[in-house]
Amino acid sequence: MDNRQLQQFVSLAQTLHFGRASEISHISASALSRSIRQLEDELGVVLFERDNRSVALTAPGRVFLDYARDALVQWDVIRHRLQEESGELHGAVRMYCSVTASYSFLFELLSRFRIEHPRIEIKLHTGDPEYAMQSVLSGDEDIAIGARPDVMPMNMAFKPIATSPLVFVAATDAHHQLEARRPDPDKWAATPMILSERGLARTRVDRWFAQLGVLPYIYAQVAGNEAIVSMVSLGFGVGVVPQIVLDNSPLVDKVRVLKVRPDLEAYEVGLFALRKKLKSPLIKAFWFNVPDRA
Repeated sequence: MDNRQLQQFVSLAQTLHFGRASEISHISASALSRSIRQLEDELGVVLFERDNRSVALTAPGRVFLDYARDALVQWDVIRHRLQEESGELHGAVRMYCSVTASYSFLFELLSRFRIEHPRIEIKLHTGDPEYAMQSVLSGDEDIAIGARPDVMPMNMAFKPIATSPLVFVAATDAHHQLEARRPDPDKWAATPMILSERGLARTRVDRWFAQLGVLPYIYAQVAGNEAIVSMVSLGFGVGVVPQIVLDNSPLVDKVRVLKVRPDLEAYEVGLFALRKKLKSPLIKAFWFNVPDRA
């Protein structure tokens, strides 16, 4: 058993697909299959149930996945610690964020870091912001930028970098009687809403409507805040997005923020990393290069 074999196992455990896992591991599917069989022979257990259509972790496979992830983290920690003691740090930090977060935060986060640690490579992946924390928990990424959830896992570290209001938006030329000191439940119940299909924003807007005693009229549920801004700008309804999304949208002039009371709870945006990974000199170098928010 070696680290490459452990990483191949983790890739298959996460994708549950030999084709995708072999691409991630840069080997053929047949070579990956042989590697997994060798690992199972060495351990004396079946790690995956597999047939022509599906792959699934067995109970021993789930136990071994925890070990494999911990072993890979510990390997990175000791390897990078030895590098730190011998001289300049070098290696790669895997990072995940949304496209909006890359516009809003990456330049400031990376500019000084790249000067101080020119041999540390940042491998950036972008996607849905709702997957930020999960990408770190699964071991796919070392660090992610995202919104702090209401409940944080005990093994997760979070470093705040900004606060963004969560706002109701409508088309610039749309007329709504929603802007009042006290919300009118009847008017809100008749207003078509364009909302995220899942995630923190959806949780908070659902809570807002529940406190108002309103079952919202949901016109559309979409994945991605940018899609909400697009549909709102075309006049399909009222949407809810973080202010930072609006600030970076090419359609910012096509929509306006509604002055609605009470306010939705703001987003706290920051960095996610597993606490145990902060022992790695590479991850620690990035983490503590980001100044604490006042």
